Amino acid sequence: MGRVVLAGAASAELVGGVRQLRPEEAMADAMLRGWRAQQTARGLRASTIEPRERLVRGFISFTNEFPWQWTPGRVEEWTLTLTSERHLAPATIRGYQTDLRLFSEYITDARYGWVAACEEAFGEFPVAICHEWNTIAHLNDYEGSPEARPLSRAELQRFLDYADEQVDRAARAKRKGALAAYRDATLFKVVYGWGLRRTETARLDLADWGRNPAAPEFGRFGMLHVRYGKAVRGQPPRRRNVASVMGWAVDAVTDYVENIRPRFGVVDHPALWVTERGGRIKPPEINARFVAYRDALGLPRELTPHSLRHSYVTHLTENGADRRFIQEQVGHRCDTSTAIYTHVSSDFMNTALRKAIGPALAAPAG
Repeated sequence: MGRVVLAGAASAELVGGVRQLRPEEAMADAMLRGWRAQQTARGLRASTIEPRERLVRGFISFTNEFPWQWTPGRVEEWTLTLTSERHLAPATIRGYQTDLRLFSEYITDARYGWVAACEEAFGEFPVAICHEWNTIAHLNDYEGSPEARPLSRAELQRFLDYADEQVDRAARAKRKGALAAYRDATLFKVVYGWGLRRTETARLDLADWGRNPAAPEFGRFGMLHVRYGKAVRGQPPRRRNVASVMGWAVDAVTDYVENIRPRFGVVDHPALWVTERGGRIKPPEINARFVAYRDALGLPRELTPHSLRHSYVTHLTENGADRRFIQEQVGHRCDTSTAIYTHVSSDFMNTALRKAIGPALAAPAG
C-alpha cells in the first residue's frame, strides 16, 4: 500500500523538476495553498480560511521576511504595532495571534514536510514563533473597554426622545429624511428593547419575528430569532431566540413594520431595516447615527451603540429579572460575561441592601 499524503503536505503542493524564478515567493505561496487545503479538509469554511490567509500575508509584509525566517521577536514587534498604532482591543489581537499560531504550527509540523523542504531549498527551516511569553493570555471571557458603561435611565430617555424629535423635525420641514429618521428611532428602540449587538440588528429580516405562546399579547412580535449572533472563532454565527419583554418596544416595531417600512417602496426586500435606495442598512451607519445623536445631546463619548445592550442587561437586573433568563436573552455562554455587563445603579444597590439587612434588623434580640 502507498503512503497516505496528508491534505496540505509539501509533497502535494510543490512542483518537482521546475526551476522557479522566485523560489522564496513560490515556497511561501505553496505553504499558504497547503494550509488552505489542510483547513478545508478539516471542514472549515472559506469565510474562516480567507481572513486567516490575509493575516499571514500581512505578517509577511510586516516582517519583510518569509515564514522560515521568522523569529518569536517578530511577533512581539507586530503585537506592539497592533496595540500602540492600530489601538486594537486585546481580544482582537489575541485572535490575530491565534491565527498566526495555527499557521506556524502547521508549517512546523513534521507530518506536512515543510521543515524538510525549506531546509533543502534554503538551508533554513520554520520554527515555532508564538509562545505564552509573547502572546496575550486569555484571562477573562469579556475584555471590553473598562470605560464602557450603560446609559442611565435618564440618559436613555433623553436619547430616545431626541431620536423621536428628529422624525418630527424632518416631517415639519417636509424633508425627505423623515422616513429614515423614523427607521433609526425604531432601530435604537429595538437594540435596547431586545439587547442586540450592531451586526445582529443590521442583519435582521422581517421573517425573524414570530409569536410567543407565553406572551400572546405581543402578537407576531413576541419572539425575535437572532440568526447572526457573535460567533466563536472558526464557527458559524450563533443563533438564539430573544423573548419580547418590553411592550412599548413591541408597539414601536409594530408601527414601523405596518405603517412606515412599506413607504420605502421595497416590499419584496427581506431586511427589517431598509434604506431609501432599497438596500439594507449597515453596522457603520448605525454607529454614525448613534454618535451624531449622542454628541448633539452632549452625552459622554464612551457611550456607543453597544451601551444600549449594556443598558438592557442592567435595567432587567434592576427590575428583578432572573440572571439565567438574561444570560439566555443576550446569548452569553458564561454568566461572568453577563455579570460584567451589569452596572446597577446606586438606588438599586441601596434597595437590595435594605432587603438584605431588613430581616436581621427586625429579628428580636436573643
